Amino acid sequence: MPKPPNPERKYRTVTAFQRRLNAVVRRLPGQTLLETTGRVSGLPRRTPVGGRREGDSFWLVSEFGERSQYIRNIRADPRVRVRIRGRWYPGTAHLLPDDDPLARLRRLPRFNSMAVRAMGVGTGHLTVRVELEGQGWASS
Repeated sequence: MPKPPNPERKYRTVTAFQRRLNAVVRRLPGQTLLETTGRVSGLPRRTPVGGRREGDSFWLVSEFGERSQYIRNIRADPRVRVRIRGRWYPGTAHLLPDDDPLARLRRLPRFNSMAVRAMGVGTGHLTVRVELEGQGWASS
């Protein structure tokens, strides 16, 4: 019988890989980015994310839940920006621990949702809703 994966080892391995990959991916023009303010440095931190805009909200699921650095930054300062299709939108992020993240993933883009499920096994997912601010863009 195969031994179940060690969640801590998986977390360290995946985050080390993502750190290198994200440095490249965040430079891609079509990549959706979440910009938070570093809770210690106060500097902008940009993280590639997958999710979907629905009306005046942007929804995403964190594969590492409370352990994700961008989640910790949101806890310190919920004011964020989201780059969707090359355009930045300011907003306020809300962490939704009572939302069913696996059900939410079924409503988000398929490829990213598969990656979140695969990378985040055993780590606890967390749904995030960003209330986007602005006028005239909600239907664009």
